[in-house]
Amino acid sequence: MSGYGGGSSFLRQLSSSSSRRWGNNSYSNNNRRNRRSNNNNNSKGLRQMEGVNVSESGVVLRKRVMVVIDHSPGAKHAAIWALTHVANKGDLLTLLHVVPPSNGGGGRGGGSSSPPQLASSLGSLCKACKPEVEVEALVIQGPKLSTVLSQVKKLEASVLVLSQKKPSSLSSLCMCLSGSEEFVEQCINNADCLTLAVRKQSGGLGGYLVSTRWQKNFWLLA
Repeated sequence: MSGYGGGSSFLRQLSSSSSRRWGNNSYSNNNRRNRRSNNNNNSKGLRQMEGVNVSESGVVLRKRVMVVIDHSPGAKHAAIWALTHVANKGDLLTLLHVVPPSNGGGGRGGGSSSPPQLASSLGSLCKACKPEVEVEALVIQGPKLSTVLSQVKKLEASVLVLSQKKPSSLSSLCMCLSGSEEFVEQCINNADCLTLAVRKQSGGLGGYLVSTRWQKNFWLLA
């Protein structure tokens, strides 16, 4: 399983690359001010990922790392990646499984036993892999995007981790996003926290491709 060194290296490279991009002198004054604000938010999110989550009063707090899961292999990879690269001792890992609303309306749970079993089994796996991190599993019915964004805000998540799929050849040819790609982009651009989309590399390359609001498909060899 990956260690912390790869995650720390990824954070340093991401922070350095973002800082260089925001330093472009061709921006107007307003754009520079906006970029500086985003830079501050990004740096705060990166500090939170490294375990430094400090309140306004100076008290060090634990952070909540939220991972959106489903039945895909990529979701499991994302959960394990978040556990090994983002969550630190004492942090809270929240596994969120959003299921389509039934005819009876939205709410927690659902008529099928499969979603709770998925969240519970993945939660048990994460807890066994890293006992020093508290793990909780949530199964909520509702529209996927709005539910994720509302839960990020409600639970005050510090970092949101998503699984991203390899773009299909059709979407690449027509330069359009699939439904899952659109969901990831909307979360990255609209969630009230640092959002990371990860995909495990295939074909013997190893490592992960990581995307944020500022950088796409950053290759993390860890």
